[in-house]
Order: sequence, then structure tokens, then C-alpha cells
Amino acid sequence: MTARTSLRFVFDPPVDAALRDGLLALWADVTDAGGSVGFVPPADPEEIRPELVRHLVAMARGRTRLLVGYDADGTVAAAAFLALNDHRLMTHWIWLYTVMVHPGHQGKGWGRDLMAAAADAARTLPGVEAIRLTCRGGTGADAFYTACGYQEVGRVPGAIRVAPGDDRDDVIMLLELGA
Repeated sequence: MTARTSLRFVFDPPVDAALRDGLLALWADVTDAGGSVGFVPPADPEEIRPELVRHLVAMARGRTRLLVGYDADGTVAAAAFLALNDHRLMTHWIWLYTVMVHPGHQGKGWGRDLMAAAADAARTLPGVEAIRLTCRGGTGADAFYTACGYQEVGRVPGAIRVAPGDDRDDVIMLLELGA
């Protein structure tokens, strides 16, 4: 039996062309594999690019933080965005967005590693007590997040229209970080 390799996680990595290109490629590959990351296959990187730029602008403004998992080759293999709340009454929790593990690495436990690293990163943020995320119903993502300690706290039926006649629930999940 071979030993399990893991990712090297970096919270708030410096943004350069290699990271931008790596994130874009990861996002396209995850989309093409059926991942629920805001797009449907086939992925067009040029359609994804403006959304990545929005995330990067939010990072530059200090409203969003980035967690990246690099594989043994130094390739971007996983990522998640942590968005701070703007509302003064909700600063005690953050949003987790665009959670991705490269399809070639799925089944290795790296998704759970990414979720644990995201929780660890959130714990470093002053006053943050919980992480909230949403996921597309009908994909099994909610079961994955439940296995990572999240609980379903709400559901909006048919809120996500994947295609005409294919509406999915928007599942709201929460992880309380505890002491």
C-alpha cells in the first residue's frame, strides 16, 4: 500500500500569472467534470475568466481571501475562496465559495483536506465563528459537506437553473467553528 500524499495549502498566496492561469485551468477542468462551480460543461475559460477576475478584485479590496492547494508538482490542484461579510451584524461568519479539487485528484481525500484547511484558515480571522456555503442540490455535494461537519440550515427549491427544465435546490450549509 502506498502512503497517501497530500496537498500543500497556502492561505493568501501572492497572485501572479501562474496562479491566475492555474485557477482558471482548475475552474474549467472542474466544470467539465460536472463540478458545481457556477458554470456548466463544456467549460469556456474565456467565460469563466470574468468571474475569476471578480474574485481577484474582491481579494485586492480585502473582502475575499484565497486558499490554494498545490500538488507535489506545484500545480494548483485545489482552491476555495473565503469571503468576509460586509454587513456589520454578520461579521461573525464568512462565506466559502468556489470550492474546487481537480478531477484528476478526486477520491484521494483532498476535498476533505481542503475543507479542513478552509476551517483552519477561517479560525485565523478575527471574530469569525462559522462558515456558510451554498451548494447545488442533486449533485451529492450536500452529502460531502455534511461528512465534513457542515449541517444543512436551509434550502431554496429550484433556485438554480442549470438548463431549461433542470432547476436545482440551493442548499445552505453551516459549519460552526467552535472554540
